[in-house]
Amino acid sequence: MERIFCLAMGYVFGLFQTGYLYSKLHHMDIRKYGSGNSGSTNVLRVMGVKAGLVVFLGDVGKMVAACLLTRYLFREQPQLVYVYLLYTGLGVILGHNFPFYMGFKGGKGIAASAGLLLSLDLRVTLICLIVFVAIVAITRFVSLGSIIVMILLLIGMIYFGHRGDYGIGASYLMEFYIVTAVISGMGIWRHRANIVRLLNGTENKLGAKKKE
Repeated sequence: MERIFCLAMGYVFGLFQTGYLYSKLHHMDIRKYGSGNSGSTNVLRVMGVKAGLVVFLGDVGKMVAACLLTRYLFREQPQLVYVYLLYTGLGVILGHNFPFYMGFKGGKGIAASAGLLLSLDLRVTLICLIVFVAIVAITRFVSLGSIIVMILLLIGMIYFGHRGDYGIGASYLMEFYIVTAVISGMGIWRHRANIVRLLNGTENKLGAKKKE
């Protein structure tokens, strides 16, 4: 029941569509422009750096808020709190990616995943941030940076989880790894069209005119 509760609570938090609400404040619907989703990358491309940053921070913030609430509610279960954090994070990402009131069409969950990382482990967060910035600076492919970050998220959680840094009971470690893999896999799957474009050389670069 705790896991279902965390998923449901996370989904509710994820329904706060920062990109959609921000664009509405500026008398437009971000879903009608660019890639057609409400994520921070599309907002960045369509509305500029300031708008992209505001939306990114909003999407990170809703994840952090949900995780802080989870930590508080399950503070007396140290062997399971990180597992519950993952279920909450998965719920937020599902709510962000598939909001029921927007026809189940939201963002791709990368900013929300960044918020989950920030709530789980600052070391992995820093590694992912450095790698993401380096990849985008060198290639100007935001999608490539996002995909690599999702892979690093899985590797980092498994590495530090195996070391025992999260205090997870041995009987829950495999569940921890599986839920982490689901979150990582979802992030990569949501970029499947980008992967195809990266492979055939038609992916859009940051700052470049959008290819038709």
